[in-house]
Amino acid sequence: MSQVTLYTDGAAKGNPGPGGYGVVLLSGLHRKEISGGFALTTNNRMELLAVIVGLEALKKENCAVTIYSDSKYVVDSVEKKWVFGWVKIGFKNKKNADLWKRFLAIYPKHKIKFIWIKGHASIKENERCDQLAVEAALSKNLPVDKGYIENKEDINLF
Repeated sequence: MSQVTLYTDGAAKGNPGPGGYGVVLLSGLHRKEISGGFALTTNNRMELLAVIVGLEALKKENCAVTIYSDSKYVVDSVEKKWVFGWVKIGFKNKKNADLWKRFLAIYPKHKIKFIWIKGHASIKENERCDQLAVEAALSKNLPVDKGYIENKEDINLF
């Protein structure tokens, strides 16, 4: 079983506002950094999307993945099994259902363990993820976060 360490972070400049995610994947001697952003999104969406993108980047299934995240929202939702209860109620009145469904599609393909870490605590790879997320959020010509927009009727984009 391949061992993978995944560091993730999300950022939003305003909440909602422009946002980005950063991922650092480590496995043996291999390292991969991934980032991306959206014109209008939330911090929690970017935190969750970082995890999803990191897991989707794995080329093999059945990896032992340790995910380090400073997001209580993401870590607690999985480790305290809240998200599995949300499935039973069809995600009724739950935010980010589109992303949680995407997460749940990849979650069973690996043996995943989440570890919550304090943000901005000089943890090298978490700091790198933060840097990637912030840079992505500040990028020009960011795409629309369709999942966010489709669930917000009161947003005026112009």
